[in-house]
Amino acid sequence: MKINRLRQIRRITATFFIVAMTLLFLDFTGTLHGWMGWMAKIQFLPAVMAINTGIIISLIVITLLFGRVYCSVICPLGIFQDIISRINKKKNRFKYSKSILWLRYTTLAMLLIAFFAGMGSIVALLDPYSAFGRIISNIFAPIYQCGNNLLAYLAERADSYAFYEKEIWMKSLGTFAIASVTLIVLIVLAIKGGRAYCNTICPVGTLLGTLSRYSIYKIRIDESRCNGCGLCARNCKAACINSKNHSIDYSECVACFNCIDKCNKGALRYERSVKKEIAHERVDSSRRTMLTFAGSMIAASAVKAQESKMDGGLAFIEDKKIPKRNTAIVPPGAYSIRNFTRRCTGCQLCVSVCPNQVLRPSTGLSTFLQPEVSYERGYCRPECTKCSEVCPAGAILPISQADKSSTQIGHAVWIEKNCVIITDDVSCGNCARHCPTGAITMIEVNPDSLESKTIPIVNTERCIGCGACENLCPSRPFSAIYVEGHNMHKTV
Repeated sequence: MKINRLRQIRRITATFFIVAMTLLFLDFTGTLHGWMGWMAKIQFLPAVMAINTGIIISLIVITLLFGRVYCSVICPLGIFQDIISRINKKKNRFKYSKSILWLRYTTLAMLLIAFFAGMGSIVALLDPYSAFGRIISNIFAPIYQCGNNLLAYLAERADSYAFYEKEIWMKSLGTFAIASVTLIVLIVLAIKGGRAYCNTICPVGTLLGTLSRYSIYKIRIDESRCNGCGLCARNCKAACINSKNHSIDYSECVACFNCIDKCNKGALRYERSVKKEIAHERVDSSRRTMLTFAGSMIAASAVKAQESKMDGGLAFIEDKKIPKRNTAIVPPGAYSIRNFTRRCTGCQLCVSVCPNQVLRPSTGLSTFLQPEVSYERGYCRPECTKCSEVCPAGAILPISQADKSSTQIGHAVWIEKNCVIITDDVSCGNCARHCPTGAITMIEVNPDSLESKTIPIVNTERCIGCGACENLCPSRPFSAIYVEGHNMHKTV
């Protein structure tokens, strides 16, 4: 097959992946996940976290056959860098850059240590797929939602309900800051050096790059034809071609074929390897150790809209504050906090599609960037299973509506000093009226008095921790009833 045809296939496939992956994070309705959700599941780290052996083996085989095509065709962050790089219109602007091995393998080692230690926040910070998700969800999604709201406004004026308004809110200042810094770093590196981020920081690129040294098909330089003009190196976005000694660093090459297209002498060919690796392609003992370490990781992996601010347009309603929970709440389908924190990559795909706004990135040190459940803006409706449908890493496993309705992720706790029945001497019972499982009962404080107030009592054996009571409690700024999470979920 001609190189021009290969380049065309690569570009079409990469365009399809970047558009589809971006839409996955922008689509707050969750509609597209039925057709395109598989694209998130074939990303490398989510596949590892989900112990999806078939996908892991397939990606390794593809790399051993054709090199780092994953990075140039499937990885959304890699394709995103290629798009940004085009901002710089200068021709022949790249140059060979020697690989910074200590930085590459130190970053990979950090991810491996974090993976085995269950430090999900570090894994979430380093994973390229998750970094792309945070950038789209925190920076581009609000812009997309503004456009949606404008269309909803115009449609309403035309008596159409084709669009509905989506509330725009910052889910986490820390996550927004991380996404912004990542985007700035990507823009600077991509404009200046193409795939510099992939070849210095990205741990997935380092791991696949180590494997790609042994790939069967490689771009090779015919020294008998090469005149050392350096045109190939100046058009290599991976900065992996050393035209002076006619060598290519295959750990950085992403098989984009740009170099072949630019060579006027036909000195570059993408062909099957038939010769032994020459000296500059030798892998030293430290890299062999890292490859063994990386292999052990693969082996281990295999074995609502916000409540209104005004009451009837008259009285101001204070925003609710997040209560201090002794145990965090993780979504139904996670089964346990340990399973969730070990597998979650912090991509925030579940946060993007949550229609009830109960998921937001955690600010805790050990779970930073990973989603957690909180009920200030809505509650986890028993009939909604969106988050379990889109999670690609197995942190939230698929769960049916029936199973979710009987899964206890926490239990409600009544705080007497916050309750309006006590503080304002009024009747309420809002928590009991809205409890979907009937776990809250109102009982009289003094059964012998005809004017006795009633207070809520929680049956913790029936409560599923959905948060309807906490969200709909009229007490401000803290609810008089809140949900305490469970380390292990159970069926009630």
